[in-house]
Amino acid sequence: MRYRTLDPKLIVETAERLEGRIADRFPEAGLRGVAAELVSLSRDLAKAAKALEEPIWWLRGLIVAVFIAGVLIFVFVGTILPLDRISGTDDAVQSVQGIEASINTVILAVLGFLALIRTEERIKRKKVFRQLHGLRSLIHVIDMHQLTKDPATLSASFKPTAHSPTRRLTTAADLARYLDYCSEMLSITGKVAALFAQSVNDDVVIDGVNDIENLSSNLSRKIWQKITLIDGRPAALEPSPAPSPASQAARLPPRAPRR
Repeated sequence: MRYRTLDPKLIVETAERLEGRIADRFPEAGLRGVAAELVSLSRDLAKAAKALEEPIWWLRGLIVAVFIAGVLIFVFVGTILPLDRISGTDDAVQSVQGIEASINTVILAVLGFLALIRTEERIKRKKVFRQLHGLRSLIHVIDMHQLTKDPATLSASFKPTAHSPTRRLTTAADLARYLDYCSEMLSITGKVAALFAQSVNDDVVIDGVNDIENLSSNLSRKIWQKITLIDGRPAALEPSPAPSPASQAARLPPRAPRR
């Protein structure tokens, strides 16, 4: 059963390890702060998902109390209370109307009882979507950090404009690693969302979690398209260091001897 369920502790540890890797390679980047927020949010959501596994005991006690009270009232009205004295007649029509009213009462009582039972699901569902809202916002923040990381800026023919953003990632290796970190963060957000589907067995919750996972997967796919462009760049486009005077002299053809 170990590999059939997600372990919240391991997900949080993965997020913490990713934050450390980003801090080691890009200590001044804003992505480091986003990674720290992902760690904090992962901890909070892991606790929230764990809490949702427990039943809402006070609500279940209230449902049982309401059910017992309804049964007692129905028994009192149907057996103890002298209906013939209240109506003052033994007419068959009145008896049929009384039976019909009793059936309607039973149907309404059953519907009300079912509504009370589903109240716990609605409460948990509302809590889940409140937590997923913050996770969805963080996914868009991650996407904003990779938005301006364009592989075309590595080309020697690229000319920035006056309004171009500052390019701190000047090598292909740094840019690819930065984008890879963004993709890993998006993957972690999908796993954190899956914790709620694991804790709350509800179709609406599962659909909401699937939406979060689809969003993170689609954005991660765009990032990997950029990484593919970086890996597929021809070597001629890589910026080369300026030749030294010694190397220039070594490449000069020998002069013809003077006569």
